[in-house]
Amino acid sequence: MAIRPRARSIWASLRAERRTLRQGLVALALSTVASFVAGLTLGAITGTLSLLPGLLVLIPASVGLRGTIFGAMAARLGTGIHAGLFEPTLRRDSLLGRNVEVGLISSVAASFYLAAVAKLVASAFGERTISFWDLVTISVVGGILASAVILFATVVIAVLSFRRGWDLDAVATPLVTAIGDMVALPALFVATFIPRNDTVNASVAAICTLAVIVVLIRAVVTASATRRVLVEMVAVVALTPLLDIFAGALLQARLPTLELVPAFLILIPPFVSQAGALGGILSSRLTSKLQVGLISPRGRPEPPAILDGAIVFGFGLVVFTVIGAVAAALERLTGLADRAGVLHPGAGTIVAGALLAGVIVLPILLLAGYYTAVVTTRFGLDPDNHGVPTITSLLDLAGIAAVLFAMGVLGVGANG
Repeated sequence: MAIRPRARSIWASLRAERRTLRQGLVALALSTVASFVAGLTLGAITGTLSLLPGLLVLIPASVGLRGTIFGAMAARLGTGIHAGLFEPTLRRDSLLGRNVEVGLISSVAASFYLAAVAKLVASAFGERTISFWDLVTISVVGGILASAVILFATVVIAVLSFRRGWDLDAVATPLVTAIGDMVALPALFVATFIPRNDTVNASVAAICTLAVIVVLIRAVVTASATRRVLVEMVAVVALTPLLDIFAGALLQARLPTLELVPAFLILIPPFVSQAGALGGILSSRLTSKLQVGLISPRGRPEPPAILDGAIVFGFGLVVFTVIGAVAAALERLTGLADRAGVLHPGAGTIVAGALLAGVIVLPILLLAGYYTAVVTTRFGLDPDNHGVPTITSLLDLAGIAAVLFAMGVLGVGANG
């Protein structure tokens, strides 16, 4: 008999969440479509990846960094809207103005840092790479180009959410992640043309290094409220990209096999992107509930947190199935399946691979999303600064590993 009241309570909660569910589904649908731009780009630039060894190590970290910085920014703004602190103004003392400054400083400094880590990790794995200064140019120039677009989009989404009553926690992460995927990889590709001229590359690398010094000085002298966010973000930006770098090293090691199966090369960016988007939705909703007191940071999730997890799990099953189907269709439509020497595993196998990888990733997503929010809250940290960055970077590595594992289970590329 006790089941009926609980069932009625869950049903009532789902009815109350109908608007958020619709907004989240629309955002995920749009972001899934947009994230295939990155997949098609990755499938089409295998020649560049071979010409610039080590670039593939940098790609997941550079793309993931945008989600780390601007996903966290969106989460902070979402909490600000729920708490009544948000104003649609770029004044330096406003919540939005401070977050824009944090985004700019973090993007430039972290892009330089990524180049250094990518070089070190690739060398540690015994992978041949382009020079450190080539990586600096590609990472910083590509990062600045992508960040300018994503920052603008994040501000627009936040202002529209504030004015139109959207749930920013439900729509921001999928849209910001998708826009990041859509522009980050093409921006990096554009930046790869600079190192092909040694003189130009030396000048650009020097300018990039100077820009990093300037933003670091700016970080020291900025307002205390902004500096506090930057200090909390230092550990996040320093540690979470390591997961993306390892993911890139994993891809680099499996590149010969992936080049034989372009459908899975197309599938990986949207799969990883949407895994991160789903994790971001869960993390953002949980951190907002924690900060306004709707749930407490307990080891055992309370009903509102369980409901959030169930919603994200359901979204995930649908999204990963769709990703597999679209990847199979795009492989045919773009002619990648007709290239000499490639393998075509079949639409059913591609969809099964995406769904199998999704079933592996979803429990990781739910556990990491909930306990990251709980642990950071218990330690007195702002969960908005840690939840989305941690979960998206973790899922970059877990997502790529899950897709490669699914390929192995299904025997895809085993003969390549």
